[in-house]
Amino acid sequence: MSQSAYIKFVQGSTVERLTVEDIRSKLLHYREQTALTGSQLDWDYSEAAFPYTIESKQDDRWFYLKGINPLYKHIIFGPGETLSTDGQTVPCVQVVLPDEATHGDKAKANELCKYMAKHYQAELTMFNGRTIYYNPRK
Repeated sequence: MSQSAYIKFVQGSTVERLTVEDIRSKLLHYREQTALTGSQLDWDYSEAAFPYTIESKQDDRWFYLKGINPLYKHIIFGPGETLSTDGQTVPCVQVVLPDEATHGDKAKANELCKYMAKHYQAELTMFNGRTIYYNPRK
């Protein structure tokens, strides 16, 4: 059974919602950052930190990351809406691990979700149902 994580844009987040292109550009930025880290360390860190290619189908509502080695299969990203803790619908980014996803995919998806949620000061509901609040709360 597939699992989902949600990056929710609640009050205090730096953006109200993201498009597919916004999500894709943030992941490309992550890949560029890890490549720069690797060049500073004189190590090809970008392939270990982001072992995926970004693939799209004809549907413009989502895209997926396809693994470049057998340890990684797929992670699906797409914008959407979900319910917040108080029952309101909030815009979010849904990250899905399909049935054939590996443990490596889950670890990498957790890392990418935390990176995006921290950058956008969002509320992150992880694959295990736990919530991490990166948004400023009073």
